[in-house]
Amino acid sequence: MGESMQVAVASREGMAISEHFGHARQFWIYQVDGQGATLLEQRQVEHYCLGNSANQSAMSGILEAVRDCKAVFVAKIGDGPRDKLAAIGVAAVDDYPYAEIDDALQAWWGKQA
Repeated sequence: MGESMQVAVASREGMAISEHFGHARQFWIYQVDGQGATLLEQRQVEHYCLGNSANQSAMSGILEAVRDCKAVFVAKIGDGPRDKLAAIGVAAVDDYPYAEIDDALQAWWGKQA
């Protein structure tokens, strides 16, 4: 494993992994390493899920917004968006729904070794 990784977190308030991928209006970008997680920035996006339909232009924007991240942490994600992320080399991580961001990122980092 490298010295650090950049990841995106779908969160409403910046404290917990609290957003479904399709409902996220922003992603909190963190640098994660063995010492902890550091918030780098917030990236605003259009939400993708419109009930019974999907906003495909929003999906393109989301993929562009997280393209430089190793993983995207979400409370929940569907198979279609998961596959689209995988196609650009970004892992969808939904193992820590509603967990505190720092705790979840450190738990995940520990599993990457």
